Amino acid sequence: MNSGKVVLGVLAGVAIGAMFGILFAPDKGSNTRRKISQKRDDYIDELEEKFNDFTDSIADKFDTVKDGATRIVKNGKQKVEDIESEVISSLS
Repeated sequence: MNSGKVVLGVLAGVAIGAMFGILFAPDKGSNTRRKISQKRDDYIDELEEKFNDFTDSIADKFDTVKDGATRIVKNGKQKVEDIESEVISSLS
């Protein structure tokens, strides 16, 4: 299972549990709405942070793959040039 999906599922479960806990707590409506709003903002901030971490890790992986591909192309190009030089020198 994808770890991103697991994290998202856990966060959703925590959010739903917190929401039910607040809704069924014996408190004034205005206090409950304020708590819900505050929790929502906290969860949004946390999700933004997780999303930014996720996109940073994807960007890092992309850069690693790109660097590897560039290195492979460069090595392949060098080998072709070496073989080309050998063929030309053997024909001379």
